[in-house]
Amino acid sequence: MSGADSSPEPFERAVACVIPAKDEAARIAATVDAVHKLIGVDLVVVVDDGSSDGTAQAAERAGAVVVRHERNRGKAAAMETGAAAVAERDGARPRHLLFLDADLTDTASAVAPLIEPVQSGRADMTIGTLPAQIRADGSKAGGHGFVVKLARAGIQEATGWAPEQPLSGQRCLTRVAFEAAVPLAAGFGVETALSIDLGRKGFRILEVPIDVRHRATGTDLRGQLHRGRQYLHVRRALAARSALPAEGGPSLRSLFPRKTTP
Repeated sequence: MSGADSSPEPFERAVACVIPAKDEAARIAATVDAVHKLIGVDLVVVVDDGSSDGTAQAAERAGAVVVRHERNRGKAAAMETGAAAVAERDGARPRHLLFLDADLTDTASAVAPLIEPVQSGRADMTIGTLPAQIRADGSKAGGHGFVVKLARAGIQEATGWAPEQPLSGQRCLTRVAFEAAVPLAAGFGVETALSIDLGRKGFRILEVPIDVRHRATGTDLRGQLHRGRQYLHVRRALAARSALPAEGGPSLRSLFPRKTTP
């Protein structure tokens, strides 16, 4: 997606990685270690969003700057807190911002392709498209795609562009682009809203394939509840931007199909 109203940032600007994390003590150190290997990234900030385990301590031992929320405030708040922590360390040349999920572990080193288009001025925001995620038992991860379809249709309704993976949390963007999207949409609507808000303002958005893996959401009750919350948050973000697709998207009931008995 492209727009005529944005101008490229200076080339080769340093990048700060912001990682929102909640109860990721088992994975955060490997993720931080992998990010430290990325050329151009000179600062890693982990925002411990009200964890009840040792996420903060593990991140600190791995060399990240850690900022803590005493209670869980959600992904958008963690992203804003992390960006503010970066700004406190920026000088006259603010860093670009790389946002990553906390559970990528060693595959986080494969997000490098997200950085170059932003550093070179070819894009104002890149979005990582991931390969199909596979569970430990060999089955394909993910639900029925209802939330993805809703987010994609809403972004297309608002901007004319239909992203392949509208919910991807792996994103790199300029500080100017980030500030143009603040305040971020709450909860799981943050990625959908970012694409709409920046797209409407003429910022250039580019999807980039990256070979990373993250912990897959299951199909059990916990996974279904997660998808239900995600659906509500995305729908709320779309409604706030007058971007609900014409048909309104799938119903919440369709996310939880009723079992039938023979």
